[in-house]
Amino acid sequence: MRVEAERRLLHPPPARRLKGASARLQAVWRRFVNGSSNVSMQVLIVEDEEALTTLLRYNLEAEGFLVDSAARGDDAELLLAERIPDLVLLDWMLPGLSGIELCRRIRARRETERLPVIMLTARGEEGDRIRGLGTGADDYIVKPFSVPELLARIRALLRRAKPAHVSDRLAAGDLELDRTGHRVRRGGEELHLGPTEFRLLEFLMLAPGRVFSREQLLDGVWGHDVYIDERTVDVHVGRLRKALNGPRQADPIRTVRGSGYAFDETFSLDA
Repeated sequence: MRVEAERRLLHPPPARRLKGASARLQAVWRRFVNGSSNVSMQVLIVEDEEALTTLLRYNLEAEGFLVDSAARGDDAELLLAERIPDLVLLDWMLPGLSGIELCRRIRARRETERLPVIMLTARGEEGDRIRGLGTGADDYIVKPFSVPELLARIRALLRRAKPAHVSDRLAAGDLELDRTGHRVRRGGEELHLGPTEFRLLEFLMLAPGRVFSREQLLDGVWGHDVYIDERTVDVHVGRLRKALNGPRQADPIRTVRGSGYAFDETFSLDA
């Protein structure tokens, strides 16, 4: 089968796996080991062909993305109401709500009007491509397609739509995070953060000002299938603050009582 053969050729089984771990936990482990700059970026696959969904999930998670999927358009709409991903891979022909109609609804909602959408379809006629792009899709790829090409298109689209997420360097005030070298500096001085504190700071800096609940931080930093107490987040936020803040230095991590935590990009103005 073409899909299965392509999967084996592109990505042989990893040399080291976490025994008994889920696919999402494997992805978290790979991000930790490889230092992927796609950390915390989420892709929603809306596709009713199970083998293709499996192939796409495998390759996206190998690249460090978090992946959700839905086999029906109406189920995908419910997922989008709960959580907005960074990009949607959307099949044209879906049971329930069609991909074309779902794309229209995505563009009609203020919260998702700029959400990157790549449409996947077997319909390769020029008129179909024009219709798909005219409905609001950012890109259009015809089945069967090359997975490396699709991954390249995803990265290109995210570079345009979310440049901070694919940048190797994040900075605010006197704080600088090097995503490739896994280093953090404040005022030119290197700070020593544990791997979890580094990923937590990176996740918060990617969305300055946005308040994340403990549950959202657990999903984004630890992964969906890691079942630990939400108060663990408080412990790691405390460790992160201790590492970041010296005497008379402003705290860039803001606690929002009853809601969660946010990265305050204006922290240096209060120093």
